[in-house]
Amino acid sequence: MAENKDQPGTGRHAQRIATILVSQPKPTSDVSPYFSIAEKYGIKVDFREFIEVQPVAYKDFRKEKVNILEHTAIIFTSRNAVDHFFRICQESKVEMPAEMKYFCISEQTANYLQKYIVLRKRKLFVGQRTATDLFDVIKKHKGEKFLYPCSDIRKDDIPEFMRANKFKFTEAVIYRTVASDLSDLTDVKYDCIAFFSPSGISSLFINFPEFVQNNTRIAAFGPTTAKAVLDAGLFLDIEAPQPNAPSMTGAIEAYIRMHHGAEVVKEKKNSK
Repeated sequence: MAENKDQPGTGRHAQRIATILVSQPKPTSDVSPYFSIAEKYGIKVDFREFIEVQPVAYKDFRKEKVNILEHTAIIFTSRNAVDHFFRICQESKVEMPAEMKYFCISEQTANYLQKYIVLRKRKLFVGQRTATDLFDVIKKHKGEKFLYPCSDIRKDDIPEFMRANKFKFTEAVIYRTVASDLSDLTDVKYDCIAFFSPSGISSLFINFPEFVQNNTRIAAFGPTTAKAVLDAGLFLDIEAPQPNAPSMTGAIEAYIRMHHGAEVVKEKKNSK
């Protein structure tokens, strides 16, 4: 975790945050914590995906020589994995047998799975939020042969766990994570940029190799993203999750309140 040595209102923190770039898609709902922050503190919030997902063509998937129906359980860690797995199934004319088991990293992913199959509780196993939460569940199913559909860029935790515990396990790359073309952004001169994956940091420098941070505050969600920020030689100002701020918006608001809260509220009152 980066240590911010400056006191509130001094050094690199002196310039208040008036603009934020969130490196994710714009929320489809009008009810979003980002919009609340924008309204509450008079901040302009923009959204722009720094990474995009590209499907692995079926002909390339075939080269992996993965027989889906040789497996008895599927591990899903994201909605992208669900979408592209069933795309591959459709293109290869594979139908999931009723006895197939599904291990989902979270309730959100499990609920999304219903877009493709009728869920049977005895065949569905769900973690709380992280891969580590799911490991205790997987340990109870030593006899299964697992398939892990994933991106070419993924964390090592699941493969390492499966190998260490000698599970029958196959990894299948079914989509790729690549840097978005950000040429439509004339510059990235925002007071704060929020990142959610190491790939987002890579995309920043692929698109803007001469990027200099100056007083731009960098926010990172998750330890691997935070490490990528520091490895890139950037200063990490805002890190989430934290005990008092489990979300990115919570961490950003906590930073604003700590460094500029009174100033922003006073300015908003005077503008009315």
